[in-house]
Amino acid sequence: MDPTHRFAQLLAGPPEQIPLDEAALLIAAHAYPDLDPDEPRGRLDLLAEGCAAPTLDALLTHLFVDEGFAGNRRDYYDPRNSFLNDVLTRRVGIPITLAVLLISVGRRLGVPLVGVGMPGHFLVRDQVDQDLFLDPFAAGARLDRAGCVAAFRTVHGDDAPFHPSYLQPVDTRTIVARMLANLRSVYLATGSRPDLLWVLRLRSLVPGVAPEERAELAAVLAASGRFAEAGCEYEGLAATLGGDLGDEYRRRADQARARLN
Repeated sequence: MDPTHRFAQLLAGPPEQIPLDEAALLIAAHAYPDLDPDEPRGRLDLLAEGCAAPTLDALLTHLFVDEGFAGNRRDYYDPRNSFLNDVLTRRVGIPITLAVLLISVGRRLGVPLVGVGMPGHFLVRDQVDQDLFLDPFAAGARLDRAGCVAAFRTVHGDDAPFHPSYLQPVDTRTIVARMLANLRSVYLATGSRPDLLWVLRLRSLVPGVAPEERAELAAVLAASGRFAEAGCEYEGLAATLGGDLGDEYRRRADQARARLN
């Protein structure tokens, strides 16, 4: 099945039923068209099988000591850090992909973990002990709530206000959207328009996406000379939003289509 179609199909379902590892690998399949998602999923199975015991302690030791997974502090913005297949091969990643790894292997072992979308630094929380947080970028370091606040202020500054909601668990849709947001930032910085296009396309398929996301996709399509596609995106926004903003997007649709002549 086409990875874009499969991604849209998965993300349209109930968030609790979306397989996190498959969704992450469908993102990677857009960067690696020959990728067979079953192969890296098999590697996740093998990682689970190699763990000494179905416990959190054993899982953390297995992944971050025995298998040597680590945060990529040397080249944080390398796009490969955002692709789960590359993380499995290279043994390095960023907080969110290492969290996906930890959650996915934990699920196979029956160790229940959830993602925590703290701004600036993604964490994992134990579902049994809800005051226990894990930093996968720091080899699964255990944090209490005070430790999470300290980690937040390391990123945002000592005076940055911290809200308790930052430590609430997030669902698979939110994790996927954040993975794509990271890639958007990387490809904006590198100027890789073809890669930016597929990332924005996937972002637009996440239910509940803000209209600005689709408008950005339309603008990049137009800048790439794909005026008919840009017109369709703008027209879809106009139909969805209505009012003055809808009229503005309808005008942009007309401008894009005029450039076809």
